[in-house]
Amino acid sequence: MNIAVVILNWNGKALLEQFLPAVVSYSQGATIYVADNASSDDSVAFIKANYPEVKIIQNKENGGYAKGYNDALQHVEEAIYCLLNSDIEVTPNWLTPIVDTFKSESETAIIQPKILDYKAKTKFEYAGAAGGFIDKYGYPYCRGRIFDTIEEDTNQYQNASIFWASGACFFIRKSTFRALQGFDETFFAHMEEIDLCWRAFNLNYNTKYIGDSTVYHVGGATLNASNPQKTYLNFRNSLFTITKNASGNLPSLIFIRLILDGVAAAKFLFNLKFKHIFAILKAHLSFYRHLNSLLKARKQSPQKASYFTNKSVVWSYFVDKKRKFSQL
Repeated sequence: MNIAVVILNWNGKALLEQFLPAVVSYSQGATIYVADNASSDDSVAFIKANYPEVKIIQNKENGGYAKGYNDALQHVEEAIYCLLNSDIEVTPNWLTPIVDTFKSESETAIIQPKILDYKAKTKFEYAGAAGGFIDKYGYPYCRGRIFDTIEEDTNQYQNASIFWASGACFFIRKSTFRALQGFDETFFAHMEEIDLCWRAFNLNYNTKYIGDSTVYHVGGATLNASNPQKTYLNFRNSLFTITKNASGNLPSLIFIRLILDGVAAAKFLFNLKFKHIFAILKAHLSFYRHLNSLLKARKQSPQKASYFTNKSVVWSYFVDKKRKFSQL
């Protein structure tokens, strides 16, 4: 089964210098691509000079994660896509358990490996950890990470079906990616993988965590948590995702989310983070502008009622003080 490892790059020469050597060394049998999002640095020249075996796809513009991959993957014909962040350190034989699972489980369409923290290698990493889930109100959380609480990895989370896989290291069958028509490009970046996995779930595709494969993620290398742009994208795209995909009484769900977003804004106010308050306001205004198109997308696909495994992870975490996935 042929596999393509596709690294999306935007002005990331330093990250390529640091992490591409391990990808090349430990990805035997895979074809490695770098999809460049119209970088202005000399990333492409660096690859050509040092890694002639790596194929380069040059996108015409920086369309973010969603459009960047949509554009690039039109040129990739391998049966399995691995969408790999440029700030990921891979490990020996990281691909073998993934490929074996795809071969033996025809119903599995999307896979995530174990994602540990590059800066603290015994701990899970925020963006994905041991596989993602979602609560009744559309808040994502992971085995090994709930909000800002990160667990040590003691192999406590075994291979299992999950609800969403992290875009930091995201494996998907080409046939599934194309059947789902790729990522929603209005997301630009952040949570587009959750939207894709939710659409896959609604169409009965299976997503799985394979902890026998391990990668280490720097996290925040392109946009860190303190950046108001990340706040804007996360709040906006979360509303996009639930509007398109969540079952049940949508007006009631959106109303509750808007209230909870207001609580988050109040917390930012208390911490004097005024730019983040404006980012939430901007996110809501963008949501209203896109509402008609989101509702049209909702009508075009089914919604399944059993999407959540916890009624409110916000309540569980902040009120009941449950800090680990095993306590939910």
